[in-house]
Amino acid sequence: MDIRIARPPVTIGTVAVLVAATAAVVLTGSGAASAASVTFTPVADTYVQSDTASTNYGTSTQVVVDNSPARRMFLRFTVSGVSGTVSSAKLRLRTISGNSGSDAGGTFRTMSNTTWSETGTTWSNQPTIDGATLGSLGTVAGNTWYEVDVTSAVTGNGTYSFGATSASGDGAYYDTRESGGDAPQLVVTTGTTTPPSGDPVLVGAGDIATSGSGDTATAALLDGISGTVFTTGDNVYDSGTASQFASYYEPTWGRHKARTRPSPGNHDYNTSGATGYYNYFGTSAGPSGRGYYSFDLGNWHIVSLNSNVSTSAGSTQEQWLRADLAASSKPCTLAYWHHPLFTSSSNHAPSTSTRPLYQALYDYNADVVVWGHNHVYERFGPMNPAGGYDASRGMRSFVAGMGGADHYGFGTIQPNSEARNSSAFGVLKFTLHSGSYDWQFVPVAGQTYNDSGTGACH
Repeated sequence: MDIRIARPPVTIGTVAVLVAATAAVVLTGSGAASAASVTFTPVADTYVQSDTASTNYGTSTQVVVDNSPARRMFLRFTVSGVSGTVSSAKLRLRTISGNSGSDAGGTFRTMSNTTWSETGTTWSNQPTIDGATLGSLGTVAGNTWYEVDVTSAVTGNGTYSFGATSASGDGAYYDTRESGGDAPQLVVTTGTTTPPSGDPVLVGAGDIATSGSGDTATAALLDGISGTVFTTGDNVYDSGTASQFASYYEPTWGRHKARTRPSPGNHDYNTSGATGYYNYFGTSAGPSGRGYYSFDLGNWHIVSLNSNVSTSAGSTQEQWLRADLAASSKPCTLAYWHHPLFTSSSNHAPSTSTRPLYQALYDYNADVVVWGHNHVYERFGPMNPAGGYDASRGMRSFVAGMGGADHYGFGTIQPNSEARNSSAFGVLKFTLHSGSYDWQFVPVAGQTYNDSGTGACH
């Protein structure tokens, strides 16, 4: 991919909201590598304070690092059920809401003491923070998740203690395990996420982030799948506001933002001009306010379009698309946007206004189109713009609206619909070969629906 976005190595946006250990799916399929992520919450967390030396804070809903007065925090995790070599371990913490943040988020170290008491530890009897330094957090804002790489300390199953201190008199406050969904997390990943073939991977879905848990489960899948992430719109519900991106999207899919190439949906446009969407994704979403752009992955030209603005023949977007396709030298093309031209869902009818986009792609021999909007998974055989089966030039299309929002149902099954599911959350993974592609529906942990196959470029 020809676009890269850097971010600090110890800081992430918001991360997954889990209150119990949850395993990500193990990748399967011919030639695929395997990886799995498991998220743990603390078995104990507390802090101590120098001017209240005999007070225990083990049941507090916050842990603190500070230097005026001196306050130190302690966290303990029990890692179990992990097999294979640990390739990554991340400690994730959320600063409390209603706080302005701090100029120093703390310095984190390992601890040899793994038996300290959550309800008995005080400043007077505190364990020693005696291990290697793992990382430091700089300035932290309130109501935001942060991440420290602790891979060097977590080697497999066992009990691990982490301690944190600060040299700043401006304290940093984090949620504790008593906070429920905002509890600290230790995310342990095993295995490798790089496909042996070296061919690029494009993976994603649409209709993603809500106050529910579906997006948490699909984000866990992305933890174990390398490549570029796409979205087919309705990234966050209900209204695409900045606060909803911070509260719902950032804790889950947000940790993959640096490798995400999104498209907007109608719910993103419930905020005027989709400003929450454009401000959140920045340059990853293409020119601000326009919502359509393209990029290349290996032998493939990838086009992200905007079905929330005019898609009519002769529109600015349609003319841009034709010029973009004419300029591409890649032999294979995949496009995605939000509103589906073809769908069998009973909730939203086919969006025939997008047919000019499909027509332009067809005219330039594109291969694959992916949509969202309906909260289901559906695969259609190769079709021409009128919906007729076309084995020679038709594009295979997918409705991939299973990213986390509550499922819809199916109504009348449309012609050339070849696979459907309305009960499993998951992601749609494409492995892009030089003249062909593999597709795979990857279900979240605990669900079994699968759909996979191979297609050739025109």
